Amino acid sequence: MVSIGGPDLPGRSPGEPEEVAEELARIAAEVEVQEKGSRDGSARRVGVLARRLGDGLGRGGRRLGAGSRGGLRMLTERLMDAAPRIPVRDLATLRAQHPGARTPEELADLLTAGSVRASTAVGAGAGTVAMMPVPLAMPVELASELLASAAIELKLIAELYAVYGQVPPGSARQRSYAYLAVWSERRGLDLTRPGALLALNRSAALRRQVSKRLTRSGLRKLPTLAPLLVGAVIGARVSRTDTLRLATAVRRDLYGRRPADLAYWDAASGA
Repeated sequence: MVSIGGPDLPGRSPGEPEEVAEELARIAAEVEVQEKGSRDGSARRVGVLARRLGDGLGRGGRRLGAGSRGGLRMLTERLMDAAPRIPVRDLATLRAQHPGARTPEELADLLTAGSVRASTAVGAGAGTVAMMPVPLAMPVELASELLASAAIELKLIAELYAVYGQVPPGSARQRSYAYLAVWSERRGLDLTRPGALLALNRSAALRRQVSKRLTRSGLRKLPTLAPLLVGAVIGARVSRTDTLRLATAVRRDLYGRRPADLAYWDAASGA
């Protein structure tokens, strides 16, 4: 599991693919603190991580301006590179960390709440930076918010599939691309069909899907670039709404689908 440092979060700012992947993994890992409703400054750390991601992207000289095809292509590749690195817990780990959750729905509630808190912190953090009078930095902040929110939501999707007993077969890398497809389509796809994971394995179609979703999400998050604290308020609200809506849609689809192993929940109890 990736560990998170204190508020100062020392280290390199991410600009290259490996560094971006590491930073997104740290942001996703912080969700686990958010699930506990902690008040120890963890929400602030999520915002700091997202801002550091934006700083690194900006210093890397990437073309992230609105309408830049090169920038969109880069964001798509960074997200696809990072997807296999997102820390995902299996059901046994989730149940051990949340012993009070007696049913899949109760556990899914806790995971959703933690992801929504983390996503809200990312949106508010980007909005706060956008209030600064540096117009050229705004697209970079928007890009970092898109990637950070996607990392949080990918972790949530993967763990919801575990909670509902529908983890697809295949390698962790193959599953990560399948979850990217779920993220891009905003619904709980049936990933158990033969050949489903192979078809999604970094295919051109998946890349197009991810690119379209980043574009749509970016358009929704443009108001976060409003001046003063208005940007922070809008950013928090948009990010919270988007993550909650995604969780609701995926949970509805997974809940209505029969798991392959009906005893999966008890098998993961550790009893």
